[in-house]
Amino acid sequence: MSVKRIFRVVLGFLLLAVGAALLVLPGPGWLTIALGLGLLAREFEWARRWLDRLKTTARDVRERVTGRSRRTG
Repeated sequence: MSVKRIFRVVLGFLLLAVGAALLVLPGPGWLTIALGLGLLAREFEWARRWLDRLKTTARDVRERVTGRSRRTG
């Protein structure tokens, strides 16, 4: 395992942990989690799936808030 890969994995898990803490503390929890998943997605398939799910959920929330929908065209 290369040093770059180890650094990426450690930093990704650290960002996930900090992001989870920031969900209950003041700060950008979801953004931090997304950054951690983005790093981990380069190494792990499960992180890629979670990141895709997070992106889909964020897009759906944005559409509900703004009143736009992909389905209405």
